[in-house]
Amino acid sequence: MQPLKHRPDPAPSRLAYRLERLMLTPLFRRGLKVGLPFALAFAAGAVVLGDADRQERIVAAIGDLRRQIETRPEFMVQLLEIEGASDAVEAEIREIFPYDLPASSFEIDLDYLREAITGLPAVADSELRIRRGGVLAAQVRERVPVALWRDRDGLKLVDRHGAVVATLAGTEARPALPLVAGEGANADIPGALAILDAAAPLGTRVVGLVRMGERRWDVVLQDDAHIMLPETDPVRALERVIVLNEVHDVLERDVVAVDMRLPARPTVRMKAYAVDEWWRATQMMAGDSER
Repeated sequence: MQPLKHRPDPAPSRLAYRLERLMLTPLFRRGLKVGLPFALAFAAGAVVLGDADRQERIVAAIGDLRRQIETRPEFMVQLLEIEGASDAVEAEIREIFPYDLPASSFEIDLDYLREAITGLPAVADSELRIRRGGVLAAQVRERVPVALWRDRDGLKLVDRHGAVVATLAGTEARPALPLVAGEGANADIPGALAILDAAAPLGTRVVGLVRMGERRWDVVLQDDAHIMLPETDPVRALERVIVLNEVHDVLERDVVAVDMRLPARPTVRMKAYAVDEWWRATQMMAGDSER
């Protein structure tokens, strides 16, 4: 009679049972799929990058690869092209251009360059873009000078907004522009131009305008005669003076100033010798009347 064979116990072992239970846990499965590969990769990276020499070689390789990409011909800027600028302004732009061409387009900061160009006194605005063929195109809009402004620092060209376009040297030729003078005169260039337009009937007798107290204007005529305009509505006050001159030839006499600061009470100031002559003529007329 043969002995009975020992049958294995079909029940799992305690360790196998616990592993099976763990595998049924979502957090444990996620850890095996994500956490374990990440930990292994992190450990491998730490081992690889832990060596300083190896780090330097990796950084050098990345830098070399970047330079190879950035210096490809299609990314290189070969030429600076300036449009809309005069010769003098173009020369200033090229002087302040901070890059040596050819240069990679990745190295050129267009925003910084635009601010630098727009910061020039004669430039109102600029636009930059890189064209095909390695051309950096700068479209420039210059300020248009409309008046000469004289202050304590000298003679300057200003645009409609009072921005200084350029400073003129004493020996430099002056353009045929109206002249304004005084501190703060550039703050009201539109008002000055309106007054000068209204003064057109006076022709070449008008020398320019002087800003008084940074509040109002004086029209300066030949022989240093002044038309003192009010702070408000100066154009209308000047038009009244022009009408008075056409009717009574006020400005044809030896006048020092026509004071229109009180529009309801215009005052005419005459030169000293003209006043003396007027008094002498008045006395002579009074003497003749007594006889």
